[in-house]
Amino acid sequence: MTSSDPKAFPGRTERLPLDFAQVDAAWLTRTLQNQYPGVVVEAMEVVEFIPGHTTKARVSLKLNQAGIDAGLPAAACLKANWSGNAMSSGVCVNEARFYGKLRSRLPLPAPICYFADWDDDATSQQGFILLEDMILRGGSFDTSARAITLDQMYKALEGMATLHGSTWAHPELDRQDWIEVAMAKTTNTDDYWSMMEEYFARHNAIPERVAMFPQWMAEDPTRLRSAWRQLCAYDQASPAPRCLVHGDAHLGNSYSLPDGGRLWFDWQIVRKGRPWRDYSYFLIGSISIEDRRKAERDLLRHYLGCLAKYDIAIDFDEAWSEYRRWVIWGLVGWQSNINPKEETMPPLERFCVAAKDLEIDHFYKF
Repeated sequence: MTSSDPKAFPGRTERLPLDFAQVDAAWLTRTLQNQYPGVVVEAMEVVEFIPGHTTKARVSLKLNQAGIDAGLPAAACLKANWSGNAMSSGVCVNEARFYGKLRSRLPLPAPICYFADWDDDATSQQGFILLEDMILRGGSFDTSARAITLDQMYKALEGMATLHGSTWAHPELDRQDWIEVAMAKTTNTDDYWSMMEEYFARHNAIPERVAMFPQWMAEDPTRLRSAWRQLCAYDQASPAPRCLVHGDAHLGNSYSLPDGGRLWFDWQIVRKGRPWRDYSYFLIGSISIEDRRKAERDLLRHYLGCLAKYDIAIDFDEAWSEYRRWVIWGLVGWQSNINPKEETMPPLERFCVAAKDLEIDHFYKF
């Protein structure tokens, strides 16, 4: 989606590179000087290169005194779409805007960003960010294949409530016209099924998957798409306030801090939406089936209690219904997973079992 702000720094004349081979100390110096005049990156060493649909490069930087005085880090993470596949360009722009326009204005559980810029016009799209190297915080990156404990979930929900509560009906969301509305017909990147129709058809026929599906979905896997469309229509008709939602809140997009807190990264499909998109997706996909069955009501009460600190009062029964209804998003999300670093089957099984336990088909007509 092109916008009235095709780049963060109007004075920049050089386009952001689409090939990491063009990223060196000289380029980084020219780019950073748009925000930090006088800064010079005297040397840049790549510590780790992490390819994917977007690319992350952990780098060591030798900065001149102006860079040190500006507070730029000697260890950083550079991120952009250097994959060669334009499919990820738009979401990289979205993430760069999140960091450049929103991260510094609101108390969000996200990494520190020192620089964000983007190209978003008829020529090309690219988003570039320079983040802190989170590894230096002494925590750990998680993956959805390995469930976290209940204690970890209670702590994580406090941070999620901060994200949702601090942005609840916030006027800043309306001022940021680049933030798309979750589930809206115009938000094409939410319609995974349309983007990946052949993928769904193939994977809905894999016996190991079909064996896990709830009965209504095993009988006809396309019912999931029908349920998804019904959820979208329900959400768009709701008069409930919107807040900022991460949009893809699974463990693999988070970093566990030493104190038990959690930072969220990969803000590529950040949205204005209802909190249940994040809440149900994260909770069900991140703890064991046994722990969910044992504690899901208490976890919801804990989350609602955290929201209450922001003067947000939601009835438990209403929240419980929303939590159940939004299991659909987890089924769609994990059925469409193509990230080789995230195992599909463990979280997909958690959502399939939750769909049965919570009888979510009662919310949908097939």
